Amino acid sequence: MKFLRKILFPFSILYGLITSIRNFLFDKGILKSYSFDIPIIAVGNLSVGGTGKTPQIEYLIRLLSPNYKLATLSRGYKRKSEGFVLANENSTAEILGDEPFQIHQKFPEIKVAVEANRKNGIEQLLSLEDKPDVILLDDAFQHRKVKAGFYILLTAYDDLFCDDYTLPTGNLRESRNGANRADVIIVTKCPKDLSEIAQENIRRKLRLFLRQNDNIERLFFSYIDYDDKVYNELESKKVEEIKHEAKLLLAGIAKPEPFFGYLQAEKDETLVYPDHHFFTEKDLIEIQNRANNKLIITTEKDYVRLKNSNLKSLFYLPIKSSFVANSDNFDKNITNYVGTSTRNR
Repeated sequence: MKFLRKILFPFSILYGLITSIRNFLFDKGILKSYSFDIPIIAVGNLSVGGTGKTPQIEYLIRLLSPNYKLATLSRGYKRKSEGFVLANENSTAEILGDEPFQIHQKFPEIKVAVEANRKNGIEQLLSLEDKPDVILLDDAFQHRKVKAGFYILLTAYDDLFCDDYTLPTGNLRESRNGANRADVIIVTKCPKDLSEIAQENIRRKLRLFLRQNDNIERLFFSYIDYDDKVYNELESKKVEEIKHEAKLLLAGIAKPEPFFGYLQAEKDETLVYPDHHFFTEKDLIEIQNRANNKLIITTEKDYVRLKNSNLKSLFYLPIKSSFVANSDNFDKNITNYVGTSTRNR
């Protein structure tokens, strides 16, 4: 596969050229971007998947929801519905997509909507009688038809965009220079104890893509913080108590290795499915047979697609995004933007 990607390098140059021309046309106003009189925060990445967008959206929800009416808007990847859909009590993962449904389940007090056409989605949210104060756009960094007020770019610690190439040789959806649109860059999935020296080394690599003309901190480092318990609808179990039990670890996410690493013991089995996989009856039979009456531990994203199945002893492990340092500065960036924007409306 690596060899095939290398020989496709000329197509990467062509792909990068096409996306650069598209961005140039948007930057110059030749292609129209739409702005809205409401704070809009876009969270996204340059690469294809696996940077931790959903935990970052959840972080913003926890930060802002005590003071503002929030809505999230995403495409709803692999959902079995079309057009604009606003989550309600009858929503499912099939209707919304797994990640929006997960957010809807965890934060029922906020509005969760899906729509591939983000402009239409925002207009629909703003037409509601109880319209939101702030909209969070999930995976919308390349969605240039809507101009957000604040852009958060995520890049994974072990797969920095500055070391990557555009598709198909690499995993970038556009040129690295697209990072210049970001208001802040977060290096995600770092080691929890990432040293200041390691942070400075990454800062040097990313310096070209960071705005330098003001005193606002632009680069942050975050890690995935795992819960100390696993849960289902009925009970919870402490991770330290089940750590050395034989169990089946099940994941249908882009990069499952950290999840496995946190839970896995010597006798555990692992079962991997593609990201956003919708489980068939055949899959469920395979999972139950492989589990053979052992505990089944899955990710929170997979659990929303599996919880209505008949799998026995099924639990999920929650995660959240936490900052290695300077979380107060990040929070201040966000709350200052939202506060200033809402006061000026």
